[in-house]
Amino acid sequence: MADKGIFDLSGKVALVTGASRGIGRAIATVLAEYGADVACVGRDMKACEITLGQVRAHGRKALPIKAEMRSEEDIKKMVEDTIKEFGKIDILFNNAGAGAGFAKIHEIATGEWDLTINANLRGTFLCMKYTIPYMLENKGGSIINISSVAGIRAEVPEIGPAAYGASKAGINNLTQVAAMHYAKDNIRINAIAPGMHRSEIGRAGNTEEQNKEMDKFLDEYCAEWIPMGRLAEAEELAGLVLLLASDASSYITGQIICQDGGKTARQ
Repeated sequence: MADKGIFDLSGKVALVTGASRGIGRAIATVLAEYGADVACVGRDMKACEITLGQVRAHGRKALPIKAEMRSEEDIKKMVEDTIKEFGKIDILFNNAGAGAGFAKIHEIATGEWDLTINANLRGTFLCMKYTIPYMLENKGGSIINISSVAGIRAEVPEIGPAAYGASKAGINNLTQVAAMHYAKDNIRINAIAPGMHRSEIGRAGNTEEQNKEMDKFLDEYCAEWIPMGRLAEAEELAGLVLLLASDASSYITGQIICQDGGKTARQ
C-alpha cells in the first residue's frame, strides 16, 4: 500500500452531500481510499448503494442518509445521524445542488428561482450551520463547498443561468466570510469552482434525444472556449478535494479555487 503521507485521512469522518452519483460519488470514494469513514447523503438511495459499496471496498465505514437540501429538518437530522454513528465530523463536502432553467430574468418563475437558491445557497448555509458546532467541539475541521465558475463571472445563459450563477456567487462570499469567522478555531473553509465537468445536473426529466443535444452543445462549447479543449470527468476533482480535506492544506482557508481547464485564465 502506498504511503499516504500528508494526505492521510485515517481516523477522520467525512460528510458528503450529493453522494449518490457523479462528483459526490467520486469524492466519497477518494476520501475513503485515503482513510476516512463517510456519511453518504443523497435522495436516490438505490444509486447511493453503489457509492456505499465503493467506500466499503476501501475498508471504511459508510453510512447512507436520505436528505433533501431544501429541508432544514432533513439537514439537521443528517448531521445528527452522522454524529450518532461516528461521534464527530472532520470533513464536510457540500456538493448537493440544483441546476436552473435557461429563461431570461423577466421570464423566470419566482418558484423556480427560489428552488435553485434554496437548494444551492440556503442548503450550503444550513449544512454549515448544523455541522460547525460539532467542529468547534472537535477543535477543527475542513469544509469544502462546491461553487462554479458561473459564480465568479457571467457565463452564457446555456451554461450559467441567472439563478444558478447567483446562488454560486453567494456560496463564494459565504465561504470567505465563514473562513474569517472560524480561522482561529482551526476550521478551514474553502470552495471549489468547477468549470465544465460531466454531471447529472440539468439532465433530470430530459429525453434521450435532449441529452444527446446537450452533449453535442457541451462538446462544441468546450472545443471553442476551454483551452484544454474538453469536458472534465467527475473523478478529476478528487485530487483537489483530497488536498483541501487533508493536512496538506493546513494553511489554506477562504479560497475559491477554479478547476476549469484554463477557461477563466483566458477571459
